[in-house]
Amino acid sequence: MKTNQAAARDAAKVTPVVIVGAGPVGVTAAILLARRGVRSVLLERHRDVYPLPRAVAMDDEVRRILQAAGVHEEFASLARPANGLRLLDPRHRVMAEFRRDDPHGHHGFPQTTLFDQPDLERLLRDALARHPECELRGGVEVLAVEHAAEDDPGREAPGGPPGRVRVTVRDAAGGEPERLWAEAVLGCDGAGGLTRSAIGAVWEDLRFEETWTVVDVRTRLPVRTWEGVDQVCDPARPGTFMRIGEDRYRWEFRVGEASVGLRELVAPWVDVPDGGDGFEVLRQARYTFRACVADRWRRGRVFLLGDAAHLTPPFVGQGLCSGLRDAHNLAWKLARVLTRGADERLLDTYESERKPHARHMIRLAITTGWAMTGGQDRAAAVRRTALAAACRIPALTTYLSARGLSPALPRGPLVHYRRLAGRRLAGSPVPQPWVVTRRGRVRLDEVLGDSFAVLSAVPPGPAVRDTARVLGAPVVRIDGGVLENGDTGVADDGTLAAWLRSARTDAVLLRPDRVVLTALPAGAAGFPGTCEWLPLLSAGGREPPDPGARRPVRP
Repeated sequence: MKTNQAAARDAAKVTPVVIVGAGPVGVTAAILLARRGVRSVLLERHRDVYPLPRAVAMDDEVRRILQAAGVHEEFASLARPANGLRLLDPRHRVMAEFRRDDPHGHHGFPQTTLFDQPDLERLLRDALARHPECELRGGVEVLAVEHAAEDDPGREAPGGPPGRVRVTVRDAAGGEPERLWAEAVLGCDGAGGLTRSAIGAVWEDLRFEETWTVVDVRTRLPVRTWEGVDQVCDPARPGTFMRIGEDRYRWEFRVGEASVGLRELVAPWVDVPDGGDGFEVLRQARYTFRACVADRWRRGRVFLLGDAAHLTPPFVGQGLCSGLRDAHNLAWKLARVLTRGADERLLDTYESERKPHARHMIRLAITTGWAMTGGQDRAAAVRRTALAAACRIPALTTYLSARGLSPALPRGPLVHYRRLAGRRLAGSPVPQPWVVTRRGRVRLDEVLGDSFAVLSAVPPGPAVRDTARVLGAPVVRIDGGVLENGDTGVADDGTLAAWLRSARTDAVLLRPDRVVLTALPAGAAGFPGTCEWLPLLSAGGREPPDPGARRPVRP
């Protein structure tokens, strides 16, 4: 048994962040932290990537998160852009077509992308290995996650920062338990992990539960596809179909009549010969799709991300996307608290921003599921009739196709806006066009860097420059005027200027996750609400240099 002195020495060896679960969400979080100079240890019970496909779709906003992690170019070689979504009636006639085939959408990437999750996970792990700040420990079982007790040597002095977190682990093959100490723990251990129960969180049931069969296939047979996603809105036999690779396809069917074979189920898309020659089933498994949100996402310095915090039916392809949004939202805030002494209240904004957003996406998936399955109540027929009528309105389908699925973040400490005559920008991501600098043509985020940034259509005044200086934010100018004070000038196709004009705004302050924190009304001297949000972000009003951050491209 260790002495108190030995325990104290162990407690002094603190890892800034321990991440429980090394799936795509956990690994992405580790990479984003590493790019800001934060060390982490990832604990994973499996020794290798899980080999079977699960998630297969992401939108352009999440492609942008992969850009923030530095893997977007490699991912492009694995990805397959899709045309969007079609809703089919029971006879497979098109009820509506939501085209999302712009190869350069709002975020600078194809609006819909299909992929194979094991390929993405291997790509992320290869990127993780390039960051010495990250340590991946596979074949490890996590036994407990708990805040240090008052009399524990890992506990901070009263009145100081929150106590450290103790993580008890053991090699999956057996052996003695080991204690790890962390300043923060990220629970990325999925719906069945222990982190959620460790913080006392329980599921809030959003009342959707169905059992479906998921079938992944490899075939060279001719398959009838429009290179997008098909959703069959048939109460008797709802289904989903998509092509995810050169010879890879996925079908999902709600479990129903036991007598219906796979060959009959896929017949609308492919003619499978007797014996199934040339039609290789890689996996056929049953899943129960649920809709749930954890009632709390944080206790002290322990956070829930991904499936540990929320579960969604797969009908709009947002399960993994929501988890990666969690990582993107939390990583920069946690890094700012750990490395720059930002206010602890900054971490409260993780749940207050992400939980309503995740709930919205789950509700959207449930609505789509009801449209497909006929719903689960007596109003199903009425809803199907209304849906069919709405889908015949071209303006509506065009609007929904262009708008995308993701809503703006709610008003809060880091989403500051006032009611103006123009469009609201705060809480929404800045568009990412290709821009031209003195060094050539790049995507906008390469100019903005990893930290805050000011994007301005006018020469910034002293108050704006003071805010930029405190936050260490580069000033990126799109007005084509004379540059000063190290400003960066960029030129695009007019997208950025039109976006600012739509809100009658001269400039915006962008967060590290590329969301607009606040906008500068035309003619105003400085950003509104500075006294409300700046104290959360800065250490004593000063911003020390950040050696770990990715530097923006300079002209």
